[in-house]
Amino acid sequence: MDTLEQEPLAAESKPAEETTNWKRFVLDVIETLVLAVILFVGINSVSARVRVDGFSMQPTLQDGEFVLVSKLSYKFGDFQRGDIIVFNPPTQSDKPYIKRIIGLPGDEVTFNNGQVFVNGEMLDEDYIQDRTRCGRNEYCDVVVPEGQIFVLGDHRSNSSDSRVFGPVPIENVIGKAWFSYWPADDIGFVPHEDYQDIPNPIVEAT
Repeated sequence: MDTLEQEPLAAESKPAEETTNWKRFVLDVIETLVLAVILFVGINSVSARVRVDGFSMQPTLQDGEFVLVSKLSYKFGDFQRGDIIVFNPPTQSDKPYIKRIIGLPGDEVTFNNGQVFVNGEMLDEDYIQDRTRCGRNEYCDVVVPEGQIFVLGDHRSNSSDSRVFGPVPIENVIGKAWFSYWPADDIGFVPHEDYQDIPNPIVEAT
């Protein structure tokens, strides 16, 4: 009789155990999804991933190259001439642009004989493959307004940049291009320039 009474109890415990295992599985899935969302939001709050679309940054960056962008670089540091940045252009475009900072607020940017001058000093641009033409664009020779930056693409003859649409408001900047992660042949840190010899703009006392 004892054996007969124990068998139903053993049979009843199996469904209960299966229910417990199922609940544990569901909880594990929920926890994994929540963690994935937290990581996704966290990563996107400090970085962005962009695909270079076009040839305006050749030879530095290639069409189709994937770049990781740091959104924190200018939260804890200043804009520097020579930085490659991603920004929302002051034009009718649904895609961000990637260009190089040439002029900071207060800088005088001028063009002469295919060369770029900042505050009277010619830039040493060994990273470009063609001369810089400005033509009759409105923004050929400008003093960069406060709160804005002047940007150019490295492929000067095939770039829509500040020569065309003018200086870019600083609030339009998404971040600093940091690391190229695809294709595999281009993996590495994005090369920025450091124009050591450029003097600061002269500010007249009023």
